[in-house]
Order: sequence, then C-alpha cells, then structure tokens
Amino acid sequence: MQEPVKKEGTRYFKAPVFAVAPMIDWTDTHCRVFHRQLTRRALLYTEMIVADAVIHGDRDRLLGYAPVEHPLALQLGGSDPGKLAEAVKIAADYGYDEINLNVGCPSDRVQSGTFGACLMRTPETVERCVAAMKAASPVPVTVKCRIGVDDQNPHAVLPDFVARMAAAGADAIWIHARKAWLQGLSPKENRDVPPLDYELVHRLKRENPELFLGINGGIQTIEAALAHLGVMDGVMLGRAAYNNATLLTEVDAAIYGEEERRPDWDAVRDAMMAHAARHIASGGRLIHVTRHMVGLFQGFAGARRYRQILSTDGARPGAGPEVIAAAFAAVDTEAGPRRAAG
Repeated sequence: MQEPVKKEGTRYFKAPVFAVAPMIDWTDTHCRVFHRQLTRRALLYTEMIVADAVIHGDRDRLLGYAPVEHPLALQLGGSDPGKLAEAVKIAADYGYDEINLNVGCPSDRVQSGTFGACLMRTPETVERCVAAMKAASPVPVTVKCRIGVDDQNPHAVLPDFVARMAAAGADAIWIHARKAWLQGLSPKENRDVPPLDYELVHRLKRENPELFLGINGGIQTIEAALAHLGVMDGVMLGRAAYNNATLLTEVDAAIYGEEERRPDWDAVRDAMMAHAARHIASGGRLIHVTRHMVGLFQGFAGARRYRQILSTDGARPGAGPEVIAAAFAAVDTEAGPRRAAG
C-alpha cells in the first residue's frame, strides 16, 4: 500500500474538493479503479465498512485497494468510540488519505447497529467517536451526515451538530442536504422523498467560514456542482456520477482548473482490461468489474450496444477482458455524445 498523503499546513484537502459519494454495494475497489481512469483528482470513497468487521474480519479483503485509487477515503460505521479508534489504527497501515464516519445512512440494517443517520439524535455520542478517531488517526477525520432525522428541526439541530463535530476535531463535515426519515421510508426513498434544503447548508457555510463544509444530495451535473462551489468548500455526487460516469471526465478541468483535454478512451479501455485480467486471475469474475462500467457513454452513438455487451456477455461464465474491448468498439467515441443517441 502507498504511504498516506501528507497534508502539511492544512486541516483537510484544499478547497475546492469534488468527491464521489460512498455507496454501499456500489463503490467497491472495481468501481473506484474505473472512476480513477476518468478523473485524476476527484476524492473517492469506499463503501461503508463497520468497525467491528475491520477489527474481527478479513482485513485485506475489507481494506485492500489498488494504489491508483488515491486520493481515497475510508468510510467507517459504528457508535463505540473505542471500537472506532481501534478500526482507525488498523486502517492506518493501509494508507488511506481520510477516515470518514457515517452519520447519514438510513437503512434498517444500519439502524439496528445503532449507527448511521440515527446518530443524529445523539450528537454527544458522535462527538466522542470523532474525538477518539481523531486521536488515533494520522490522516484527516471527517463526518458525513444528514440535516436531521424524523421530526427534528434541521435549522436548530444542524448548526449544533456541526459545532459539536468541529469541537471534537473533525477536519471536514459533508452534509447530505435532506432529512432522513428512519420510519416509513426505504433507503431509496430517503434519497428522493425528503425535500432538499440547500440554502440551510449554504447559510451554515457562510456562518462558519473557517470550517470545511461539503454538500451532497440531488446534484446531477458539473454545472450544478460549480454553482454549489461558489459557496461550499466541497461538493459530492453519488448516483449521478455512477449512472453517468462520463461526467467524471469533466472534473479535473472544470473543478481543479487543469487543461481541458479529450478523454483517452483507448487508455480507459486498456486499463480496465488489465484490471479485469488481474481480478479474474485471482479467482474473480468479469461481471464484478463490468457492472460498474455500464453508466459510461450516455448519449454516445452505440451506448445501448455497449451496455448490452457488458451486462450480457460480461455475466457469462468464463468471460474475459475481451468483452470490454468489444463493448468499447461498439461506441462512436470520435463523434462524442449526442442527445438522441444510445
């Protein structure tokens, strides 16, 4: 594993930061390797990993990743300060660039473990967790939260929560700008049904210029991300970046000011074929890799055929990296995206 990236002179990554959100069952190492072929600069996150699993489970399987994935943040779940600190110490050997505490996931499974969004109800517990993680970590410790849960008043709850996190030493707070309803809504509904309150999060940033605050929730385009970055320090996209991965090719130029250049699709193809070959050689299946790639090329001529090849041929027993080559060959990358294609 690579050594942790040193952040001398800063409490956190220098603003602006564009991040791809942690998503359970989605942002595994294969997804992150793919996303890294599209953007060199975006901050990537692991799926949430429970502290108990880190302590007692297969650490290399849970925490291992490809060096190309940097900058990379590990998201932990838990509510016991001691266990979280122990998990942070274990993770330190793997060289992550950031450790993030999940205080936003609304699923029943997470609630039953007394972590995720339900911790918004007990900010003093989160304070103790962050302080313990911070004391154990050689890299920044951050929090990802909601603006509130259930019948809480976000205008009263969120400022107090953020102040507590800052006092505990959190280097950054990433805020999903909608409530989580822990009873009556599914995790999917919790991503869409509770209304977004961007202005509350923007106002909180204006009132706390010294804190690194990032925003998440409902952001669909690079243009929308740039608008939020007019106020916020960071912007985080989840499903929009996953389902339309081509937008990640705009990040380095639009967000970080690098020279705008045409994506090298041949290099993306070759890198993913090589990654798939290594995964298959270690006993994996091609579909573990290609399932994350179907969101590429939205709007390109041939995109529908590209998706069919990856989804159908990629799932066949014995499928190899040549399936990726065939899928890329079906797309007219020279013409670029067009409205009526695919």
